[in-house]
Amino acid sequence: MLNKLYVALIHYPIVGKDDSIISTAVTNLDIHDISRSCRTYNIKKFFMVSNLSAQREIVKRVFRYWKEGFGKKHNPNRNDALSIAEIRKYLEDVIEEITEIEGKRPKLVFTSAKPREKEISFDEMKKVIREETAPILILYGTGWGMPEEIREICDYDLDPIRGKAEFNHLSVRAAVAISLDRLIGEETI
Repeated sequence: MLNKLYVALIHYPIVGKDDSIISTAVTNLDIHDISRSCRTYNIKKFFMVSNLSAQREIVKRVFRYWKEGFGKKHNPNRNDALSIAEIRKYLEDVIEEITEIEGKRPKLVFTSAKPREKEISFDEMKKVIREETAPILILYGTGWGMPEEIREICDYDLDPIRGKAEFNHLSVRAAVAISLDRLIGEETI
């Protein structure tokens, strides 16, 4: 199976605690841990999306340290994991770049911890990943989640990850790892 899966961590537009549209801060842990999960599951590229130039510069400094600086020699595994990570200004930039790489617009997958109507199960999405010829971009939100305007442009709306408790507030790092395992697992793509 051809590698056609992409992941994007959205920092803008994001829903704030008061339901306003905000930008969230990039965290160092997200950069490293999500890159490692994506590299482990053979994701083609992991994009972080932030409209704030200061946030993009922070990410670029982290990349330089681990891809070019002391970190590259100190921890080659981290350099390898970050080799698939990129920072972009807007989701539209990511979609355009994937379209250029693949020759087809990616199918977009919306994720959220909140239950919604018309969700696709992990098993159904796993089948889509195996059978779909277009690239697939899985979107993860920060803050209080991605706004409805993003959900409306998505082709698929993935079920939330549900545990055994009523509490459902995983870190985005954990959500990415769990969902990639459920969608890809031991399969080679």
